[in-house]
Amino acid sequence: MQFKLTILGAGSSSGTPVVGCKCDTCMSKNTRNKRTRCSSILHMQDGRNILIDATPDLRLQSLRENIQSVDAVLFTHHHADHCHGIDDLKVFCQKNKIRIPLYGSKFVMDQMVHKFDYAMEDTKQFWGKPVLEPIAVSRPFKLFGQIVTPIPVYHGKTLIYGYRVGNLAYLTDVSAVPDKSMKLLDSIDTLIVSCLRYEPHYTHFNYDQSVEFAKSINARQTYFIHMTHDIEYDDIQNKLPEGIYAGYDGLKLTIN
Repeated sequence: MQFKLTILGAGSSSGTPVVGCKCDTCMSKNTRNKRTRCSSILHMQDGRNILIDATPDLRLQSLRENIQSVDAVLFTHHHADHCHGIDDLKVFCQKNKIRIPLYGSKFVMDQMVHKFDYAMEDTKQFWGKPVLEPIAVSRPFKLFGQIVTPIPVYHGKTLIYGYRVGNLAYLTDVSAVPDKSMKLLDSIDTLIVSCLRYEPHYTHFNYDQSVEFAKSINARQTYFIHMTHDIEYDDIQNKLPEGIYAGYDGLKLTIN
């Protein structure tokens, strides 16, 4: 079943430009160097939308892409740049009068309830806040006609989730992939994976590691996300191997 993906944000936790920075990337006129915090949205054939992470830039991303509904959210982990836009989900609850389900590991769902307990209560009348339903998952599950498979990956010493949806794999904030998870990536057509910067980092793939990982998966197309201002769009695009590309805010893909 075919669906579409929009990269809402291809940036790291600070976004690009970084506040107060005067580097070439931050001062660039190239719109592909303007990166909001890392998130994507899947547009299903039936018109429903699956958000991957809710960043502090969710409102601006939604306005930019004219998003009219969010029908479910897949959370990779609980760090602020991936979940602190959760309050912006309330407009979709209000507009469509729905309780939005959130999916993630038990640890991450527990963190969501702890951080945002006011948003986790069901309601039939009051829509002045997000109305969300946390659902812990550890195995593949069906969502809007697609099988969604959680893919455990390491973010430093912490196990977080990437996700496989059909022939798409989405892995952010990854520093290592266990052997069992590699098996879940067989026959991937499109890979979205983080590439923090050129220099090594103890909790994220750097450029060399991201390229090596992409080659090992051998997807038809790979796009890098979660990039800091150390990475300038034209510079990285000119050096990437064939079939690997730099992602950018607003990039739209069709997933077969």
